[in-house]
Amino acid sequence: MQNSTKHNALAQFHPAIRNWFSNQFEAPTPPQVMGWPVIHQRENVLILAPTGSGKTLAAFLECLNQLLLKLTEAGDFNHVDILYISPMKALNYDIERNLEAPLKGIRAEAEKTGLVLPAIRAAVRTGDTPQKERQRMLRQPPHILITTPESLHLILTSTRARSMLNHVRFVIVDEIHALSGNKRGTFLMLLLERLQHLVHHPFTRIGLSATQKPLDKIAEFLGGYQYLNLTKNPSGPVQFQERPVHIIDAGIRKEMDLQILSPVPDMASLPDMSIWPSIYETLLKQVKQHNSTLIFANNRATVERITANINELAGEQIARAHHGSVSKEIRQEIELKLKAGELPCLVATATMELGIDMGAIDLVCQVESPYSVASGLQRVGRAGHLFGAKSKGRLLPKMRSDLLQMAATARSMTRGDVAPIKIPQNCLDVLAQQIVAMVAIQTWRVDDLFNTIRQAAPYQKLPRAQYLNVLEMLSGRYSVEAFRNLKPRISWDRVNQKLLALPGSQRTVILNGGAIPETGQYPVYLESGLVKLGELEEEFVYEARLGDNFQLGTNTWKIAAIEANRIIVRSAQGQPAKVPFWKGGIDGRDPELGRQIGVFSREFKQQLNSPTAAEWLQNECHLDPEAAANLTRFFQQQLQKGGLIPDDKTIVIESFRDEMGDPRVVLLSPYGRRVHYAWRLALVAEMRQRLNIELETIDSDSGILFRFSGVSPQAIIEIIQQTTRHNIRALVTQEIANSALFGLRFRYNAGRALLLPRQLPGRRTPLWLLRMRSRDLLEIVRQYDSFPIVVETYRELLQDFLALDELKAILSGIEKGSIQLKVVEKNFASP
Repeated sequence: MQNSTKHNALAQFHPAIRNWFSNQFEAPTPPQVMGWPVIHQRENVLILAPTGSGKTLAAFLECLNQLLLKLTEAGDFNHVDILYISPMKALNYDIERNLEAPLKGIRAEAEKTGLVLPAIRAAVRTGDTPQKERQRMLRQPPHILITTPESLHLILTSTRARSMLNHVRFVIVDEIHALSGNKRGTFLMLLLERLQHLVHHPFTRIGLSATQKPLDKIAEFLGGYQYLNLTKNPSGPVQFQERPVHIIDAGIRKEMDLQILSPVPDMASLPDMSIWPSIYETLLKQVKQHNSTLIFANNRATVERITANINELAGEQIARAHHGSVSKEIRQEIELKLKAGELPCLVATATMELGIDMGAIDLVCQVESPYSVASGLQRVGRAGHLFGAKSKGRLLPKMRSDLLQMAATARSMTRGDVAPIKIPQNCLDVLAQQIVAMVAIQTWRVDDLFNTIRQAAPYQKLPRAQYLNVLEMLSGRYSVEAFRNLKPRISWDRVNQKLLALPGSQRTVILNGGAIPETGQYPVYLESGLVKLGELEEEFVYEARLGDNFQLGTNTWKIAAIEANRIIVRSAQGQPAKVPFWKGGIDGRDPELGRQIGVFSREFKQQLNSPTAAEWLQNECHLDPEAAANLTRFFQQQLQKGGLIPDDKTIVIESFRDEMGDPRVVLLSPYGRRVHYAWRLALVAEMRQRLNIELETIDSDSGILFRFSGVSPQAIIEIIQQTTRHNIRALVTQEIANSALFGLRFRYNAGRALLLPRQLPGRRTPLWLLRMRSRDLLEIVRQYDSFPIVVETYRELLQDFLALDELKAILSGIEKGSIQLKVVEKNFASP
């Protein structure tokens, strides 16, 4: 039966490909069996399949088949046929390495039959690709181009380079879930419409992911729309049709050996006043019991800390650090060693979360809970990265609240219950940038450009008024002497309704294109000035002094010089060192995971007094006996001292006095920081209006703390109880306008919209200068209510960043009684 299925699935392939696959694999995997016929028919397809199930070959093999047929019939050609796009450079280099074997094998099989094929050329183009290699690609383009969204933007905006993409037939978007929920995905979808405009014939779109939901929305995002002019009049009515995308759902659940390990017997009574020594010892024990271990942490500083301490405990360097601030050369060296099974342990952030084929890894550890179920599945899925292999994961909590989140996350991971992705809509900063990029290459009619942009799914419902307002900004309507970067980027011929490039348009958009904001990273170089070790955040550098020692990429370095654009260091191995901080690494749980934690808390409360409670935790949530005992004690102590446990149907307001005897109020809820941040802003605005006070407030994943004086706790509690969904948006909008968060997001958005451009390639603008320019710009444009980047900053914060819809749903539940808001008054804070 298996041979029959294998034969049927491979029947469409060139004999060389069929023979190579049969020699390498026992049988095609489900995503391959379902995906190949669809791609063979040149239909767009979205493939959902677990990690290690052969998604890459499900996408690539039929594309290679079509490429081979084309080479056989027409001989060699000088353009890209297959375009592969991923969100990470490391994944691109991994794909290139993984393609070498099939390309050589297929060629060898062809030669066995006497067929001499032209060599299939594959190449990677990223920001790390040397100029010499880029020039070589222009002279002889690869048949398969592996790239990132940012490099695709550069190619499409280059008068010469874009010609290599004139005849693309297949576009593969890997790890599409990592792009669809953010502005890089919006950016990429506009690029695909630019590519479609260049290519003329429809190309086949193939999307891949191990964790994505809802599939119909992701499919719409991938396929986009095509517009048809219903009359011969260029300005006549147009009709948009969604491009059909075939959805292949091979599931996201993979068999897992999952367990949550408590680093200590009692997490409320730590032996050394810190849990970290026990975490390091537990990790080292796990590393020694396995061949190759991948340890995930949620931020770069924790990665550095874990790596240094494991090596110190082991007495040798068995662990390496891998994160976005480690240089690409070191990351590539680490990845190759890990792939070859030569590295006992790697400690990483999300840089190792996506798609990289690491067949040698037999264990994944996660320190602290991942922020989403999808992230947990991706990370644990790195172990046993082969079809049918079980993924082994061990999760280590840092505190009891973290243990609670882990328990709910592990339960949802085994159920494959991932949060739905929310796709940003009508991002005006990305729109502004890409309008300049499109006009820099050719003259456009205003209507034609609008219709082309609306083919991208994130812009399908873009209001024409907003589009025209962006054109006004780009053509100089807001230009003022006080801020020269508001000068025109394009010319708008209003008589003929045409958009034309200006001198410098193309250069500006090439130097400043992309959707990743400038966050002020300083490169770190060895004294020779030739070897780049990684990057440090500008604020850490500002606080550092000559002679300071710090940890980066497993090693200790001494600061020898702090220059305008880089840090010079020398080795200080063996000396005491501090761990850098990277503020960009801080995040919070998604609201859906918060809801799942609430559901788990409610269900576990019902089990709490049962003699089988610990057994229920071990079976339902994969806790080891000590972790189960810790979580049980945590819940019991909360009930004894706090009286109530917050869950998805119960939100608790605690009133108590701190160690100094001052009154405090805490709102406890499981719904996560993005909900609590919005709620806090609204409550602060309401309390200022009604009580005329400024409170100290802190939000976290577990709730909101209010510190105050001069009013009674009851006054604070009443405002919390009386704030409703009807006025929440107005209160948040009012409060956020003057917040530091608004200033930060405005700076990011203005940078993307080319309003804060860098002047020279490869030269960073110091963060203090960027902040100052951004503040000056914001002061100038605040007077215009419709200024696109102010509008975009409000949109981004209210729709994408803050969980305002989820907060409204919670407040609606409170009003209807399906969620209880309960008050507890104590003399002390609950656990």
